[in-house]
Amino acid sequence: MISCGEPSGDLYAGALATALRRQQPDVDVFGFGGPRLAGAGGRLLGSYEGLAVTGLFEVLRTLPRTWRMYRHLVAEAERQRPDVFVAIDFADFNFRLGQALHARGIPVVYYIGPQLWAWRPGRMQVIKRFADRVLVIFPFEQSLYERAGVPAEFVGHPLIDMIDRHAPRATILTRHGLSQAAPTVALLPGSRHNEVASTLPTMLEACVRMRSEEPDLQFLIARAPGLHAHHFEAVLRSHLPIGVHEGDTDAVLAASDLVITASGTATVQTALHGKPMVIVYRLSPLTYRLGRPFVKVDTFGMVNLIAGRRIVPELIQADFTAQRVSEEALRFLRDHAYADRVRAELARVVQALGGPGASDRAATAVLALAAAHASTPNARD
Repeated sequence: MISCGEPSGDLYAGALATALRRQQPDVDVFGFGGPRLAGAGGRLLGSYEGLAVTGLFEVLRTLPRTWRMYRHLVAEAERQRPDVFVAIDFADFNFRLGQALHARGIPVVYYIGPQLWAWRPGRMQVIKRFADRVLVIFPFEQSLYERAGVPAEFVGHPLIDMIDRHAPRATILTRHGLSQAAPTVALLPGSRHNEVASTLPTMLEACVRMRSEEPDLQFLIARAPGLHAHHFEAVLRSHLPIGVHEGDTDAVLAASDLVITASGTATVQTALHGKPMVIVYRLSPLTYRLGRPFVKVDTFGMVNLIAGRRIVPELIQADFTAQRVSEEALRFLRDHAYADRVRAELARVVQALGGPGASDRAATAVLALAAAHASTPNARD
């Protein structure tokens, strides 16, 4: 049984389900997820659509549906009695679900271990009580979990096997009526509705500023699957040379020279393409003020966290303005030595993520725990 509550988790769930089936063809995979999990043969008990939001007050609005989904999954776990439950990220929901299933005698693997070292680290003691194994995707995380007494294993980053670095630049630019020769800036505004509503307007304003200084610039937006069209209506009104490409972020990244991206998994994906980036993010002011005291790190972008220092600019909350985005992005385009240094740093970040095969290593760990449980007398009673 798998539970993932957002597009990035669904991406990893689909890759895990594929790897599970490759190692054990008769495996039955079911749970809570999205199109990637379903496409890999998982039986969906529910979809995360409409539940994947960020921010305290945004989450509060989804609570009734989230609670119904939680009760449904617990009931299905009791009925179907899986040999192992795999929670993928989505910590607030999966912590509660993991505890409920652990209490019912179902082994729990937490895959894509939540970043407890960065946000509310006291939850380490909670995950220690219900997770039989935590599979982490960043090299520094294993020791942090183990020091807290949580059994952890570094399996590497699953994106390494999923990235298509060789998507033809000419094909995607031509499809959107853009020049093959002009410098291209990719915009990755996020995968959740409220993220895009918060980030894209400022990104577009920054694009107008950039183009006023560099008239040859053109832009390409990566639109995550399932996002409402109304979020992108402003693109049509912008009168910029800009294309909106849906469902293939790799193609957008391969066609770009520079990336402006919302903080999150997309920063790692951008690093895997070796593209300089400006990381941006904005929560509602009250959510940020309430949450900031619980954050124990000085940087937010995952590539900076992996590097151990700020190797690419981050513009968070009040710093996320069109002027600052424009300034940081144009520096990459004008200062070639600076851009080359950043590319070299990103290459070191990618090297630290481990080699190919993360999903297969995760599948091996999951199947081992499932086999141990299945061999236990009365395990499925």
